This record gives sequence, C-alpha cells and structure tokens, in this order.
Amino acid sequence: MKRRDFFGGAALTAVAAASVSKVALAAVPEAPSADTAATAAPLVPTSGRPYDPVVTLNGWTLPWRMNSGVKEFHLVAEPVEREFAPGMTARLWGYNGQSPGPTIEVVEGDRVRIFVTNRLPEHTAVHWHGQRLPNGMDGVGGITQPQIPPGKTFVYEFEARRPGTFMYHPHADEMVQMAMGMMGMWITHPKARHPLIDRVDRDFCFLLAGYDIDPGSAVPRVNTMLDFNLWTFNSRVFPAIDSLNVRKGDKVRIRVGNLTMTNHPIHVHGHEFTVTGTDGGPVPKGARWPEVTVDVAVGQMRQMEFVADEEGDWALHCHKSHHTMNAMGHGVPTMIGVDHRGLVKKLQKIVPEYMVMGERGMADMGEMEMALPDNTLPMMTGRGPFGAAEMGGMFTLLKVRRDQKPGDYRDPGWYRHPQGTVAREWTGALPAPARSTAPAAKEQSAPLDVRKPSGHGGHH
Repeated sequence: MKRRDFFGGAALTAVAAASVSKVALAAVPEAPSADTAATAAPLVPTSGRPYDPVVTLNGWTLPWRMNSGVKEFHLVAEPVEREFAPGMTARLWGYNGQSPGPTIEVVEGDRVRIFVTNRLPEHTAVHWHGQRLPNGMDGVGGITQPQIPPGKTFVYEFEARRPGTFMYHPHADEMVQMAMGMMGMWITHPKARHPLIDRVDRDFCFLLAGYDIDPGSAVPRVNTMLDFNLWTFNSRVFPAIDSLNVRKGDKVRIRVGNLTMTNHPIHVHGHEFTVTGTDGGPVPKGARWPEVTVDVAVGQMRQMEFVADEEGDWALHCHKSHHTMNAMGHGVPTMIGVDHRGLVKKLQKIVPEYMVMGERGMADMGEMEMALPDNTLPMMTGRGPFGAAEMGGMFTLLKVRRDQKPGDYRDPGWYRHPQGTVAREWTGALPAPARSTAPAAKEQSAPLDVRKPSGHGGHH
C-alpha cells in the first residue's frame, strides 16, 4: 500500500453532506492506496474496539485513524487500472487505486466518519448499501445530498447501528459508474457475543462484478444491459483469482455481494453450508437449511458458513456455465458435427490463422494457441495437475489442508491425493449395461373435434 499526499499537501476543500464540526474538517486523514491485485492479510485492529477481521479475496481492508472516539476513513473516487489476469488490464473507475475499492471494517456501535474525495471527471456520491443511518447520509445524489463535484471532498458521519455485511457504491450516474467498477464491501462486526453470529476461524468476502470489454480494448462498454463478456470475483478472473486456503476443521464464513446485472448461483464443492446472513441481517436459526448452492440476486449479499472437514482442492464458482468463461462471443454459431475436412486448408490459403471453431465442442478452444488482440484473455484458460481446467471467469478453489497452520492464508499448492482416490481409466471387462424391461407405453389417440368460428358454416 502507498499513502498519497493529495494536492501537494494543501488542505482539501470539505463540503459536508450534513453538519459536522469544524474541528473534524480541519485535517482530512491520509488516503491509503493499493496497486496490487493480491489478497492482503487480514488487518488486525490496533485502535478502537477489537474484532476478528475478514480477508478480502484479491483485495484489502482500508486503514483508519481514531479521532476523539470517531473512526475516520478516507475514500478517493478515481480512475484506476485493474489487472483482471496477467495479459489483461482494464481501465476502470474505483476507490483508492483499486476496483473494487477497499473493504471497510467497523464494529457495531462505532461512530464512523468517511471522507470521500472525488477525482473523477464527473460528479459522484456514495450510497452505504443496507445501512441504517440518517437520511441525509444515505448518499443518493440530488435526493438526500448535493452531488460531490470533481475535486471536492464530502464527509459522511453516522453510527454503525447493526452488525452484518454491506456494500458501498455510487448513486450518481449509477449506470456508468457501477459499470466502470465503482463498488466496495462494508463489514460491521458485532460488539459482543451475538446469539445469531458465530465466531469463525476464516472469514472471506468478495464482490461479484460483470464487464463488457471488447477484445483488444480496456474500457468497459457502459451501456450494456445483459451481454457482458467478463464475469469476475473482485474484478479478477480464473486462473488469476486467489484460492481460499483453510485448515481442515476450520469453521469458514464466505460473504458474497452481487453488484452485477444478473443473479449468480454460487456453488461450493465437497461441503454443505448454511446461509447465515443477508444484507438484512443474521438469519434466524430456525430459518436455516443445508445447501451446496446459493443464488445471490442483484443487489444482494449472502453469507454462508460451514466446517471445512474434507481435504482437497474444491471448486467454488458461479453455476451459470457462461460465467466461468472469459471474453465469450455471443454470436458464435454452434458447429458441433459440421465436417470441415477439405475446407480448412482452402481457407488457410487465404487466412493463414484460420482455425476450426467448435467442431467437436468447445473444449479444444482451451488448448489452441490462436493469436489474440493485445489485452485480451482466451475464453477458457488455467491448468491443474491433470491438464487444462477449461475454466475462466467466476471460478476459484477452496483448498482444505490438515497441515495448514492457523492464520496462514498462503496457497499450499496442489492437493496430493492418497493412493487409489483419483478417478482413472478402466481397462478391464465392462459389465453389460442395465436395460429397462418395462413395456413401452402405447400411444392413445383422442378424437379430434374441430370447430369453425360461428358464421362460417357451423360445426364440422
């Protein structure tokens, strides 16, 4: 992380979203910034009330300062560059050098003051999604506050009244600003033992985002409504999304927020979980049930918990199959079964780089070395210990290891399967396949009564 001295150390102009003291505005806190897409270690609190911190997948937590009992943060809305994966960097808008912006962590009952500096080319505002707060702090530009003009700093101040998982995003030129990547997570930890919120060993969070970026370009198409071609966990795509690395027996919490334009059924392999919270708060225990997939709808958060008691490298992904691909073309015809023999060589005399597209399915495309425009990712990429993974987009791994040390979030590498526990080719005799012996159902025809409209000859 870097600390920036904005405007050469000059005092920032502060315009209050609601009345705050002149003392609070006299010195704006520094604005930490990050320029890496790696997952940062949990930020253990050194001031204010203690809590068990979260780990933001491919992200970080925003530091704060205490000022007369108030927890102060500084967000900077600005153009950023975000590496989706090696070989592709997008030009987005975000906060403090990143998209998504840094996670904000506070404790229930904290008095919070957030300075927001606008370094975008247009006005903005910040909505604190799911929070209970004074109406004038809700961040809806033109409705609850004036817009924040370019070059100005506003301040929001309220009490974090209830624990849970929330988000922040603009409510100003929202279609453009959210399509450009302006979003972040907010975690409010309980101030004491809570009957519906258990302590966990590992607490992960990330946001779902979708982008439409033409091959060879870097800026999202902000007018797209449905046909996005890059689906991300915290603006990263597989295989560049970090894995969730846990110790066998750990109680794990995963918080997922959705600020895309569609729902995402998030599926975890190898374990069952319960949904223990939403952006509305903790779920009553009598309303919980076991799941392996939870649908996270637009503008929602879902919090799932489980005990990681099965060792291995378990997939964690969106179950919409097109969302585990990169740079997917929407106008590609299905060519399965089409015989290209005799045609390919003729076409290659005119177009030397021509390749067969999907003659036997799409898996071949994960292996081909077709030339791509600069700053473009192949559709299906990433490899595992047994070959091509044929995945991209919203896909990562939950890595459970018995020898992962408490508090160690480093990638343990590929799982070493015990002897005889990997699916393998069968070379012996095959048993005869079972066939149904039930007689085929007989088709029964019913009399057809055709009626003409009245005035055209009656019934026939």
